[in-house]
Amino acid sequence: ITFSETDYEGVRLHHDDPVVVTLQVELLTMKRILIDSGSSADILFKHVFDQLRIMADQLRPVKTSLVGFAGDMVHPLGSINLSVVASTTTRQTQVQMTFLVVDTPSPYNAIVGRP
Repeated sequence: ITFSETDYEGVRLHHDDPVVVTLQVELLTMKRILIDSGSSADILFKHVFDQLRIMADQLRPVKTSLVGFAGDMVHPLGSINLSVVASTTTRQTQVQMTFLVVDTPSPYNAIVGRP
């Protein structure tokens, strides 16, 4: 995801506002995806994983724990590769992303990490 000068129109710089986007994940248009520049993990929350109607046996085991959800340690249910499309009316890109699926409450549907 890149931003041009026109994306900054009307934005006061030196702000801390979260960047929240809409992406197409598999065939689901997913809103409320947080771009987290302080994370290296791509997270998908279980309530959205369930909406994708993918069987849980498609998850690959993960031995890593995550830290940072209210300071607690979170153990992913597994990982899964999903097709993600970012688009505008004139441009589109599609990538495969590996998401860690976690069963924890969140105001977001997913977090895309960008270290």
